[in-house]
Amino acid sequence: MTEAAIDLDFDGEAFRERALASLLTARDRTTLLTTCVAEPELTAQHSPLMSPLVWDLAHIGNQEELWLLRAVAGQDALRPEIDGLYDAFEHPRAARPSLPLLSPEEARRYAAEVRGRALDVLESAAFHGTTRLTEAGFAFGMIAQHEQQHDETMLITHQLRKGPPALIAPDPGPAPLLTGPAEVLIPGGPFTMGTSGEPWALDNEQPAHQREVAAFHLDTTPVTNGAYLRFIEDGGYGDPRWWTPQGWAHIQRHGIDAPLFWRRDAGQWLRRRFGVVEPVPPDEPVVHVCWYEADAYARWAGRRLPTEAEWEKAARHDPATGGSMRYPWGDADPGPEHANLGQRHLRPAPAGSYPAGESPYGVRQLIGDVWEWTASDFLPYPGFTAFPYKEYSEVFFGPDHKVLRGGSFAVDPVACRGTFRNWDYPVRRQIFAGFRTARSGAL
Repeated sequence: MTEAAIDLDFDGEAFRERALASLLTARDRTTLLTTCVAEPELTAQHSPLMSPLVWDLAHIGNQEELWLLRAVAGQDALRPEIDGLYDAFEHPRAARPSLPLLSPEEARRYAAEVRGRALDVLESAAFHGTTRLTEAGFAFGMIAQHEQQHDETMLITHQLRKGPPALIAPDPGPAPLLTGPAEVLIPGGPFTMGTSGEPWALDNEQPAHQREVAAFHLDTTPVTNGAYLRFIEDGGYGDPRWWTPQGWAHIQRHGIDAPLFWRRDAGQWLRRRFGVVEPVPPDEPVVHVCWYEADAYARWAGRRLPTEAEWEKAARHDPATGGSMRYPWGDADPGPEHANLGQRHLRPAPAGSYPAGESPYGVRQLIGDVWEWTASDFLPYPGFTAFPYKEYSEVFFGPDHKVLRGGSFAVDPVACRGTFRNWDYPVRRQIFAGFRTARSGAL
């Protein structure tokens, strides 16, 4: 099913089943993330960068009420007095612990009541020939994605919290031997970027449009911890040649000399991962680096970060047909053989994993494992229209935010596509972000 062939006219029951499954999967994950620690941990602020976990829980319920009960079903507000408390634009994260938030038990009851009513709405909702909000179940897909995005945010909070491990998951298996080249050539030429036919795509992914990309080479896998250690050991953090002026000022001001959660002890590099301290695994993609660190490494390596358009061409373009696919491996939804998604593991898989998820150009792990910083600012596509509200994307457009692509091990498949765009400030390190590098030219 290529971009041009995605069809909104097939059975609405398929969308209803997909919406139900997505909502239930998201709620199961939310429940896990908010029941694996004691209540004081839910109300504590583990970092000024993040909300208390209980805020995220009630915010999830409030957004579901706003869009599925009020906007779709036209129901009266259940608790209108809390709307302001859980408006992400009204109160910065650092200030949220001081608000009169719902207690953990109140938040659970509220989210459960909203969910029960939302499932009733889902059962009878029309998914075709209706409003844009309900066409193909978009509002339900949007809310499932929203909850999964906050689940990822809560997982970040779990990584930041101190204390013993609260979450467990099996490790990924070892990667198959990667015998191919370290980089691949992506030929120059046009391709279709973005989407106009993916039913649950968000506004910043649209519309589909033609982009011309010059030939370039791209790393076959994300940059590993072992490769990044060579940058550290070569004095990369102490040499201003590799840093933008803003990046150099930032690492100097904050004393940054390694990825977040790393420390050196008795000649060995260790990292803290969800309450476990362990040696840094050299074959895993590096994670918890900011854009400035990714950019400095690329300069040190004589390379650069790929642009967002280059990343998407490598991930979606099919040279055999000239079309754009939904994912690097084709149009099928992600399976466990394709990518490390959905919090199945609590770490990236080793570089070279998931050969079934390889793109036609031979690039691996473009989806899952780590978000990948790109060189691009977060900007609208030509013909962009905000929907269903400006605060999802439009207010963030501009040079302050850099684009990340591809998702991470913390991202659910419902919120991860070849067209999906993430963005953040270039100083952010608590997110599950890594990168791969590129170089211009066909030679």
